[in-house]
Amino acid sequence: MGEQKGQTMSDHCLLQARGLNKQFGAVVAASDLNIAIRAGERVSLIGSNGAGKTTFVNMITGYVKPDSGSIELDGQPMGSFTPRQIMRLGVARSFQIPQLYPSLSVLDNMLVALACHDNRLSLWRTAHSSSARDRAEQVLARFRLLDLCHRRVGELPGGMRKLLDIALAMTGEPRLLLLDEPTSGVAAEEKFPMMDTVMQALNDQPLTTLFVEHDMDIVSRYCDRVIAFYSGRVIADDVPSVALAQADVRRYVTGETHA
Repeated sequence: MGEQKGQTMSDHCLLQARGLNKQFGAVVAASDLNIAIRAGERVSLIGSNGAGKTTFVNMITGYVKPDSGSIELDGQPMGSFTPRQIMRLGVARSFQIPQLYPSLSVLDNMLVALACHDNRLSLWRTAHSSSARDRAEQVLARFRLLDLCHRRVGELPGGMRKLLDIALAMTGEPRLLLLDEPTSGVAAEEKFPMMDTVMQALNDQPLTTLFVEHDMDIVSRYCDRVIAFYSGRVIADDVPSVALAQADVRRYVTGETHA
């Protein structure tokens, strides 16, 4: 399914969600979700706005607690954990709107992320640590951002800011990475080069990746599996060519009409 997918999957289940339910008032965001993600998979979560995909990501990362059900990472229950505790287990995420310091340089943003990951109270000490700078520069090099390390983040185009946000999530060498609409706000001519860079960088270490995405060209090219959401339920779960062809997905997600 495309030369971009170079990571090897295993039969080991890394993430297991059982019977997840979540309501916000009268809105059902998750209805008895049962989802298992194998180690090494690249999975795209698709669905219209409000379908439940971002709520699922927020439950995995601890920002939203399910009303019922359980979530396990490598067999360890995560239901009572805070987002920081879940991060310590090896779960990282980037956001639809990059969470960056626009007035700081690219390198300084990386050093802030490293200081937070290492529980350092002083960015000054981190910034003057040769080991921290080496680590920051290694991650930036993987994402082809090293030449921009002294540029102010606010001066960067949208694609570069997205890359940096994902690079920040990689400072802790996670086992599970969640990307929230990585190509949102990125110019059309930037999206494929940007995703090529991301996937090549992720190939450098064993990693399971879930990404929320609305662009079906990105979904088809970069993921091994598609999970489609509608009204808090999973309506399809298969390889892209099969999932995207299903009638409910065409009706409720991609908006295609039948001939």
